[in-house]
Amino acid sequence: MIMSGEMERIKCLIIGSGPAGYTAAIYAARANLKPVVYTGMQMGGQLTTTTEVENFPGYPEGVTGPVLMEDLRKQAERFGTDIRFGIVTDVDFSVHPLKVTVDGEKHIEADAVIIATGASAKYLGLPSEEKFRGMGVSACATCDGFFYRGKDVAVVGGGDTACEEATYLAGLCNKVYLIVRKNYLRASKAMQDRVFKTPNIEILFEHNTLELLGSDMGVEGARLVYRKGQPDEAEKTIKIDGFFLAIGHHPNSEVFQKYVKTDEQGYIVTEGASTRTNVPGVFAAGDIMDPVYRQGIAAAGSGCRAAIDAERYLGELEAQQH
Repeated sequence: MIMSGEMERIKCLIIGSGPAGYTAAIYAARANLKPVVYTGMQMGGQLTTTTEVENFPGYPEGVTGPVLMEDLRKQAERFGTDIRFGIVTDVDFSVHPLKVTVDGEKHIEADAVIIATGASAKYLGLPSEEKFRGMGVSACATCDGFFYRGKDVAVVGGGDTACEEATYLAGLCNKVYLIVRKNYLRASKAMQDRVFKTPNIEILFEHNTLELLGSDMGVEGARLVYRKGQPDEAEKTIKIDGFFLAIGHHPNSEVFQKYVKTDEQGYIVTEGASTRTNVPGVFAAGDIMDPVYRQGIAAAGSGCRAAIDAERYLGELEAQQH
């Protein structure tokens, strides 16, 4: 038993427990790297907030997010991964072995670190949005759009992602409302043209969402306000079955930013097609380094690559020491 003040030495430390973290753990454990996973706040990551997952290969009947993540966890544990609940609160990547602090008190030295802390979807912060999360409220049209075939839905946002999600949903749904706070779209010209040319998208400029309406069955509508605070302010209600947020994601990289290079949004920058960061021995996988695809299967694939990159790095490190 290691006391909180003592230092524990780990060969391969994985931070995060989504598809990237667990897949990295499966590969690292099978390569005998004796990985330790710290789960972070949300054990199983973003997928645990999704009800049905139908696009993860190997589940022909579909699977719920929590069950999928539980399966990945068991697989990682089967090969000897040590999974612990805890949040990384500080790191020192200027030294080797790399230093990591968990929950403000436990100190770890690691030869290799895989960062798989993901990105969190930004929400509007409405109590009703929280209430209907997974029951009509979604932050991923590619993941959940299929469940709203032939129905009416709304997308919130005015950037490229919002326009992309709206056009994607327009191919599945009866009608798509695009709720835009400003009186213009921020998206690229090409994306805007696609939206304007899609007949079943109705853009509601200068609208804000006040609350979502519904029952135990899920979302049934949304109460909006037009030109909030202006003399011609007006409220209206739209009937919808799905409410999609496309106002951006927030990569969970703050604790690493002093040492690890990130882009202006905070996504970790990796070298070429590898998962290597600018710090030797530190690798990144999943949504923390992928602002483009943001899919469970893409995250799992990069987790596999990170474990292989870490294994090669540790092999070279060992060769140098002998």
